[in-house]
Amino acid sequence: MKWRIGDVSISKIVELEVAGKATWILPDLTAENLATVPWCKPHFATDDGQVVMSIHALLIESQGQRIIVDTCVGNDKNLTIPNWNKRQGPFLADIAAAGFPASSIDTVLCTHLHVDHVGWNTKLENGKWVPTFENARYLWNRAEYEHWSKNEQSGYGAVVQESVLPVFEAGRVDLVTPDHVVTNEVRLEPTHGHTPGHVSVHITSRGEEAVITGDLMHHPAQCAHPEWRSSADSDGAQAEQTRREFLARYADRPVLVIGTHFATPTAGKIVRDGGAYRFAV
Repeated sequence: MKWRIGDVSISKIVELEVAGKATWILPDLTAENLATVPWCKPHFATDDGQVVMSIHALLIESQGQRIIVDTCVGNDKNLTIPNWNKRQGPFLADIAAAGFPASSIDTVLCTHLHVDHVGWNTKLENGKWVPTFENARYLWNRAEYEHWSKNEQSGYGAVVQESVLPVFEAGRVDLVTPDHVVTNEVRLEPTHGHTPGHVSVHITSRGEEAVITGDLMHHPAQCAHPEWRSSADSDGAQAEQTRREFLARYADRPVLVIGTHFATPTAGKIVRDGGAYRFAV
């Protein structure tokens, strides 16, 4: 899947897209509650009340730069989630087949440093974790790195040790501000709450505009119910406030919103719907 925003191209490469229960990450997203948001079907919910979600990377081409936004779960990682533990998936082959071999990536941009956004930061090579994108600089919000360098990602496994510290120790990381400008067309946008240094990615080119959400929302149903919080939020109240501000900021505007965990078709517009919002694809 690919989109154009002026001169910028954005490609989506999926690592995992599944239907099932999502209450482990969004406790309010029960089948009963999901039924109150009928516009989620057929793309983001099934007729029998299951939730459809995705883990994917977004590859941006801007002003000669190749930027990968979020690096999914990764292979060989020691994780507590069974379907993610010691995966052996074809992600690197898939991005290469799409025209993005790992060696061609200039910048790795993580919206935050949770387990499913940093996995392919590193790969296992001769028993050692090494940077996957050997020619890239890794851009992380300084506040995000400083938080996770002092705290464990409770319940997920050895995330920092396997996917964060090896890149930092290899000298590949640039710690930046939450409004950092990557190119004249791509910049970070502070959207903290889900994690202390969470950012979204804002793209503008030739009068066109898009924003990559990161985890300020996990599922489009949160447009209708921004009070539905994630169990992984560092600060649930702040995350909800950020979500409400984001929805108000981009509603009824010609801005393409690309959800970091939104299943295919992944991108759409936020429109006002009574006292709340819906995601229109």
